[in-house]
Amino acid sequence: MPHFTFEQPIRQLEKRQGGYYHLIIDADIVKQFEKQRATRLKCLIDQKVSFSCGLNHLGDGNFYIIVATQQLKKLGKQLGDTVVFDIFEDPNPLGVDIPEVLQVLLEQDDDARKTFDGLTDGKKRSLIYTINSVKDLDKQVSKALTFLNERKAKSQ
Repeated sequence: MPHFTFEQPIRQLEKRQGGYYHLIIDADIVKQFEKQRATRLKCLIDQKVSFSCGLNHLGDGNFYIIVATQQLKKLGKQLGDTVVFDIFEDPNPLGVDIPEVLQVLLEQDDDARKTFDGLTDGKKRSLIYTINSVKDLDKQVSKALTFLNERKAKSQ
């Protein structure tokens, strides 16, 4: 599994492109991953902050990973500061853990499992983020069922 270490300054996209803080990954590096640009990565910055991330097109053939403001705060870094960062393939292809409430639902409901398994990884992550944004367990189940039922209806 490829593992790369880089040193570069924190950059920021123009506001019309989202204004994200980011780190650049050269296209030649991305080609070395089995899934290339579809690879989910782990990023470790300055041996302090680790997070899952995906690759985004920079527009010149290269890619970037987004660094959240909260991650910069944890590092005590700002725009233009140089960081050392490692990237490697995330062993979890989704890049996030499946919440317990969803795991139980998928174990108990074959239709929900089939629908979930038919989703793209991005849609699976969207569902997981939706569930994690709700604290009440009953509402989490309701959100999961609504999401999966909507996807099932669209696929028929």
